[in-house]
Amino acid sequence: MSHTTRRYDTLAAARNWNPQANGDFQHMNIKEVFGKYTLTLDDLRERLPKIVWKELKKTVEEGQELDLSVADAAALAMKEWATEMGATHFTHWFQPLTGATAEKHDSFITPNQGGGAVSEFSGKDLIQGEPDASSFPSGGLRATFEARGYTAWDPTSPVFLIENQNGKYLCIPTAFASWTGEALDHKTPLLRSVETLDKQTKRALSLFGVESKRVTSTVGCEQEYFLIDQEFFYRRPDLMTSGRTLVGAKPPRGQELDDHYFGSIPDRVLSFMLEAERELYKLGIPVKTRHNEVAPGQFEVAPIFENCNIAADHQQLMMIVLKKVAKKYGFECLLHEKPFDGLNGSGKHLNWSLSTAEGMNLLEPGESPHENMQFLFFFSAVLSAVYKHQDLLRIAVASPSNDHRLGANEAPPAIISAYIGEQLEDIIKQLLNGGLKKSMKSGLMGLGSPVLPTIPKHAGDRNRTSPFAFTGNKFEFRAVGSSQSVSFPIVVLNTAVAEAIDTMCTSLEKKMEKKDLELSLKEVLVETMSEARDIIFNGDGYSDEWQKEAEKRGLLNLKSTAEALPHLTKEKNIHLFEKYNVMSAREIHSRLEIAAEQYVTNLNIEVDTTEAIARTMIYPAAVRYINELTEAVKETGDLGLDNYGSKEMLTTVNGALNDLGKAMIELKKVQDDIKNESLIGLCVEYREKIIPAMSKIRDSVDYLERYTADDYWPLPIYREMLFVK
Repeated sequence: MSHTTRRYDTLAAARNWNPQANGDFQHMNIKEVFGKYTLTLDDLRERLPKIVWKELKKTVEEGQELDLSVADAAALAMKEWATEMGATHFTHWFQPLTGATAEKHDSFITPNQGGGAVSEFSGKDLIQGEPDASSFPSGGLRATFEARGYTAWDPTSPVFLIENQNGKYLCIPTAFASWTGEALDHKTPLLRSVETLDKQTKRALSLFGVESKRVTSTVGCEQEYFLIDQEFFYRRPDLMTSGRTLVGAKPPRGQELDDHYFGSIPDRVLSFMLEAERELYKLGIPVKTRHNEVAPGQFEVAPIFENCNIAADHQQLMMIVLKKVAKKYGFECLLHEKPFDGLNGSGKHLNWSLSTAEGMNLLEPGESPHENMQFLFFFSAVLSAVYKHQDLLRIAVASPSNDHRLGANEAPPAIISAYIGEQLEDIIKQLLNGGLKKSMKSGLMGLGSPVLPTIPKHAGDRNRTSPFAFTGNKFEFRAVGSSQSVSFPIVVLNTAVAEAIDTMCTSLEKKMEKKDLELSLKEVLVETMSEARDIIFNGDGYSDEWQKEAEKRGLLNLKSTAEALPHLTKEKNIHLFEKYNVMSAREIHSRLEIAAEQYVTNLNIEVDTTEAIARTMIYPAAVRYINELTEAVKETGDLGLDNYGSKEMLTTVNGALNDLGKAMIELKKVQDDIKNESLIGLCVEYREKIIPAMSKIRDSVDYLERYTADDYWPLPIYREMLFVK
C-alpha cells in the first residue's frame, strides 16, 4: 500500500451493497421456512412404517437401543428426503477435539456392473463411517500409525441439509471414537452425561412421587460476536491468523458513551442478521433475540431452549452460519473472546436447566419457593455441584482466548461463584436457621405516570458480574467463551449435578427408613447447603473485596488456563467421570494434553504473527517516517526556520522505534530460553514469560501508532474497524 493514501476500494464496494441483491426478506414466512432443511422425528413419521417409527421414537426419546432394521428403514427415508431436496452427497458430521466440526462427503451414487450408477444409502452407511483417527487431536489415545477411527450415528439429533449455491448435502450428526473405543470428540461424553443425569434425576423424582419417561438438561446459548469490514480483516495478519488484534492503540472513542448497547441496528448489519436468521430457521435453530451489544461493532443472537445435545449441535452450526453469511455483506464475523484490546469481549452465556419429557422445569421455583421442596432439592443439588466442582467449571471455559476476557471487569471473574438473588438467599438462611416460613414476594412497580402500566417486579435483582447466576428458572453460566464448543461445559454441569443428586438421594433414602419424606428432606437440604453455602455470592464480583472474601472462603481463583488445566486430572475429577461412565481416566488425560498443546500452539501462532508484524510492517513504516522527519528537520534548519516541533517528533518516534527493537530482541531471547519438556510446564512458562514479552512489543507498537503519520501506518486502526455501517 502506498504511504500517500489510505484508500479502501473493496470497503467502498461493500458499503454500497444492494439490499435487493441478497434476497427479498420482507415476505419471509418463518412457519414455512423453519426446519425446511431438517428431517425431524415428526417428519420421519410420514416416511416410515408405523412400527418402525415407534421403535425409533423409543430410541430418541427414551434411550432404547437402536435396532439395525430400524436404521435401514430410516436410511432409506433420509436418502429419499435428501435427494428430493436436491442433495447429491451425505456426510457424517462430527465434532472432534479441535473445537470445530468435521465432515467427509460421499456420493449417494454408486457405479454398478453394467456401467451405470445406482443411488444407494443403507443402514450400515447411516450408522457407521470410518475417518482417519490419527489426523485429529487424540492426546495420546492414538499414535500416528494407528489410523482407524469410527463415526457412529446419533439418532437423538436430527439430520439436516447444508446448502451451497451449487448444491446441497445431507449431514448426519455422529459421535467419533477410536478403534479401541475411546471418545475422540465432544458428543460422546455429552451423550453419556445425558444418560447419567437422566438416571439420577428420575431416581430423585420417584421419591417425590413423580414419574417421567426422560429427563434431560435444556440449554439456550447467547452468542456474542463482532462484525468488521472484510477489507480491514484481510489487511490485518493478526486477525487472519489468531482472530484478535495483537497490536492496536485505543481509539479516541470506543464504548465510553454507552450508546451502542441495544442501539438502532445499522441497515447493512440488520440485513445480514435477517439472512443469517433465515438460514438458521431452515436448519431448525430457534433463534429468538438479536441486538447490539456493548462494544461498537459487537452484536448478539440467542435461541430459545432445546435439549442439550441438539443445542450443542445447533451452536456449532450457528457459528458456521454467522461466518458464512457475514461474507455476503462484506463483513467478517469475529468469534474470538477479545478481538479488540480495551473493549468488552464476547461470551456465550450458557443458560442451563432441567426438564422432563412431559414439560416440567425442575428449576421452576413457583410463587412460594420455600414450600416447593422438589424445587429446593434440585436447586440445592446444582449449588452443591458448583461448589464441589468449581475447578471443573473453570476448566470447562479455559482457553488462551478466554483468558483475555475473564476477570476484566466486563465478564465474570475467574472465581466460580453462584448468584441466587435476594429471595432465594433469604430462603437458604431460613433453612439453615431452623425452618422455612416465607418467601419474599415479587410485587408490582409503579412508574410515576398514569399513562404507564404498573409492571410486575421480580423478587430478586440480576447480577452480571456472577459467573453462574440463577435467573428465574435456570442457571446462566456466563463464563463460557464466544468461540468455544458448549459441549464440555454441558458435560461438566450434567455430570456434577448427577453426582450431587445421587449423593442427596442416597442420604434421603437412608433417612426415610426412619422418618417421613418432609423431615428427611429438610435434613438433607440443611446438610447440602451447610457445605455448599460458601459458593453463594450476590455482591460485586469485580470488587477487590470479593477477591479477599473468596480466598477466606477457600474458593479457587484460577486466573489463567495454565493455572486451571492441571486440576482436570485431580483424583476427585477422574473419580467423578469414571463413576458415571462419562469419561475414562485415559480420555481425561488425553483432553488435558490436547488443551495444553492447543494453548501452546495458539500462543506460538500469536508470537510469530506479532514478531512478523513488528519486523516487516511496523518497523519499516516507522523508519520511512523517521527518514521523512529527518529530512524535514534538515531542510528547515538549512533555511534557518524554527524546527522545534519536527525535532521533538523525530526524537519521540526514534525513541519508540528503539524501544520496539529492544522488545523484539527480548522476545527472541525469551523464546530461546524456554526449554520445558512438559506441556503443562510450557503452558506456565508461556503464561509467565512469553505473554509479558509480547505485551512489551504491543506497547511499543501502540505508542508508535499514536505518533506515526497516518498515511505511513500499514494496518487498519481501531477507529476505522469498529464503527460498522
